[in-house]
Amino acid sequence: MNHTGESMVPRLAVGVRLKFDEARSCWVILAPERVMIPDEIAVEIVRRCDGRSSLSAIIDELATGYDASRELIAQDVCELVAELADKGILTQ
Repeated sequence: MNHTGESMVPRLAVGVRLKFDEARSCWVILAPERVMIPDEIAVEIVRRCDGRSSLSAIIDELATGYDASRELIAQDVCELVAELADKGILTQ
């Protein structure tokens, strides 16, 4: 399966949550038997993986919001989404 086609509509996998951890003062991804601490950019991407927005729409929104090249944003977003999909964090 191609995890990163721009028509993909990513969402958090069952049992996975993104939440702000007060004790650590940062966002964490909670998955069964593991905790990941994503960087600021990863949080912005994962927050948009709501099961309603396509990867293309997420890329467009981030490119506009960060006033950055769509190609650069697309590369970064697709790499992160593929990595998180491979780890079972995101699905479609």
